[in-house]
Amino acid sequence: MTQEDAGKLDRDTGRSLAHELVERLKERILAGQMEPGQKLPTEAALVEQFGVSRTVVREAISRLQAAGLVETFQGRGTFVLALPEAERFEVGADRVRSHRDVLDMIDFRIGVESEAAALAATRRTDVQLKAIERALRDLGRAAERPSHAVEADYEFHLRVATASGNHFYRDLLASLGPMMIMLPRTRLEAEYTVSDATHLTRVSLEHENIHLAIARGDAEAARAAMRLHLANSRARLQHD
Repeated sequence: MTQEDAGKLDRDTGRSLAHELVERLKERILAGQMEPGQKLPTEAALVEQFGVSRTVVREAISRLQAAGLVETFQGRGTFVLALPEAERFEVGADRVRSHRDVLDMIDFRIGVESEAAALAATRRTDVQLKAIERALRDLGRAAERPSHAVEADYEFHLRVATASGNHFYRDLLASLGPMMIMLPRTRLEAEYTVSDATHLTRVSLEHENIHLAIARGDAEAARAAMRLHLANSRARLQHD
């Protein structure tokens, strides 16, 4: 890293320290200043260079992993990955026009995310499990902050996909984005409101069951819990 990297992060900014560190490192990776295969400084070195805690560094590395920019290998360190190709699979909101399209998207997600959850149960790291738990807590607070519900729900599913250890699952959910949560919720507005306590409690319990199965390393239970959650989401949308 350059001397500029050694500068302390601006603590007066409204963004979190972890986000600031992610942006600093991401900028250098995307600019080619940190090349594919290059090893990142050690956790201790990053703490010293940026004047932040180990917790902040670990969270920043976790976010860079979720973005597909770095990969951590136990006992070896964290390395910069080759940048993804500009073209990638995408399903925009304009491709999901009808109620049938929304149901089909959930069917698609059942196949993908159930297997991702099963893999996450056997491959997740402690850091990835904590990221899932943070997303779960944020989702639990959605009743108090309805505007955050979609983002928290999406973050939970993205973290599970990331914990699968297979970047194709993560990349697929990243390409779908929050719209995969937002569009079904929009369709549900006729029957439920964001403040519907019964609905929120049921959905929160479904997510908690997924988390618990992953936490105890039970692949079959994690697969079943994710499948049940998405099948229930589909049933809540089914008006036939």
